[in-house]
Amino acid sequence: MRITEVRERGRKMGVRGMAKLRKAELIRAIQQGEGNQECFGAPWRFDCQQTGCCWRQDCLTKNPG
Repeated sequence: MRITEVRERGRKMGVRGMAKLRKAELIRAIQQGEGNQECFGAPWRFDCQQTGCCWRQDCLTKNPG
């Protein structure tokens, strides 16, 4: 997902201070706001079973955000 799309989603969630956050930090803030585990880019991400996660494709890259 492009950073512009992530920022738009963050705006809709009411995340504050987005300009200071890197992509991974912003995604984790959105995850928290949604009531989900803040796991984007976690070291164990390659063992993640959340196949329906909208962040999955970005998260499973070598260097996620």
